Amino acid sequence: MYPKPGPHPITRFRRARRTAALRALTQENVLSPSDLIWPMFVMDGEGEEMPVPSMPGVSRLTIDKLVDQVKEAQALDIPAVCIFPYTDPKLKTEFCEEAWNPDNLSNRAVRAIKDAVPDIAVMTDVALDPYNINGHDGIVRDGVILNDESVEALARMALAQAAAGADILGPSDMMDGRIGAMRAGLEAAGHKDVTIMSYAAKYASAFYGPFRDAVGASGALVGDKKTYQMNPGNSDEALRLVARDLEEGADMVMVKPGLPYLDICRRVKETFGAPTYAYQVSGEYAMALAAGAQGWIDEDAVMMESVMAFKRAGCDGILTYFAPRVARALHE
Repeated sequence: MYPKPGPHPITRFRRARRTAALRALTQENVLSPSDLIWPMFVMDGEGEEMPVPSMPGVSRLTIDKLVDQVKEAQALDIPAVCIFPYTDPKLKTEFCEEAWNPDNLSNRAVRAIKDAVPDIAVMTDVALDPYNINGHDGIVRDGVILNDESVEALARMALAQAAAGADILGPSDMMDGRIGAMRAGLEAAGHKDVTIMSYAAKYASAFYGPFRDAVGASGALVGDKKTYQMNPGNSDEALRLVARDLEEGADMVMVKPGLPYLDICRRVKETFGAPTYAYQVSGEYAMALAAGAQGWIDEDAVMMESVMAFKRAGCDGILTYFAPRVARALHE
């Protein structure tokens, strides 16, 4: 319990807000570039970039262009990037075999980044939707997303990414038991130092639409993802999922989406004390830019305020498409 503040005028909270220096001295949470992870989209080709219409300022990049963007991240002191592939539709199948191809687009991108910018941490996405003709994060049979068969595929995918040089694996699929399977496979294959950041509390959210455009999954998706992603009305379940994933070998955990689920971020951090991250997803980003373009909000101020909210909620870091803009603002 905090002591009860004295009555006015003994206590004047405005005293500490009077000048910029006093506000800086009493600020409880501080944002830095080291809190940021920059999500990026990669596509096949050379020397090209393709803007994502629903995400202004974000483009799919060929590997050479992606490497240049990663170099920019390093120059801005952003410690990590997260890679998502835009897979050729011809490579998408029922059983997602391209997901664990050692030479798939994502794995080639990881190797290129580690060759050119070895000190930056590379995070990958472990989910089958970029490779699935049905657009789902798991293998589909007769309209049902299969759990155990999907976990086997995801574990193979994780091993291929680890072999390519990924530093952080990001299982975003929400299949039961996948963290344990991945950790066991990594240990057996000698990848004992590869980190897992589990999307432990990933909600079946309406905020993901622009992302699905970016990775080419929107048109492929059949049905919805409510049988494996979380019900937005649930909170206690998130804690049970985080507990399970930590027990199975996750090193870090994530809450997704971000701003609509700050209560979950706070509960996770206070309950477990584990490294906790949030993903400020594509819909959150797109809404801020749309309102800013209309002149309805101060876009830069809202950007900084929204990212700070994650720190205030207890997050250790944030995946955000605003990462380069936030980092530049912090360097000014």
